[in-house]
Amino acid sequence: MTNQPSTIALLGTSADPPTIGHQVLLKELLHLFPFVATWASDNPMKQHDASINQRCLLLKILVETIDNPRLNLVQELSSPWAITTIERAKALWPESELVFVIGSDLAHQIPRWKQFKALLNNSRLAIAPRRGWPILQADLETLTNQGARIEVLPVQIPKTASSSVRLHPDSTQIPSALLPVLQQYNLYGITSGL
Repeated sequence: MTNQPSTIALLGTSADPPTIGHQVLLKELLHLFPFVATWASDNPMKQHDASINQRCLLLKILVETIDNPRLNLVQELSSPWAITTIERAKALWPESELVFVIGSDLAHQIPRWKQFKALLNNSRLAIAPRRGWPILQADLETLTNQGARIEVLPVQIPKTASSSVRLHPDSTQIPSALLPVLQQYNLYGITSGL
């Protein structure tokens, strides 16, 4: 990319499966940032139901459905470790400010992430409020005390969660464009809903 965006929002996700929450968040990020990069990754704190290739395919379909040139699937950013992702993003966009986006459900986990202080030093942290997962002041204070530059995004993400879909298959929580692929690969117990 020769003309680098001034700011890039980075949203990694397990995408296991991508839900309407992911769809809403990606669309909202496009209102807030000049460029949004997303990717499917393996989360070392989770067991995944689908392979990373299947999850990447699902996320690719979601990105294509949103159909905005400022939203890109950048799978080469994928790593189980956020710090590795940031290093890769800095190599791709050395002149851009990087904003690492997380849902409010993850705010308390960051201090346990590998080299989390380096992550905080090399990117801004944006927290997207998710219904059902309030942002705790104690978590914000912990992160700020560790050097985080935090922005709480002016968005409200639906309560839907991939983990709930895995436990209780519900096609209404999945973007409709993904349903044929889920059925084709017999993923997440989604057998109807087209």
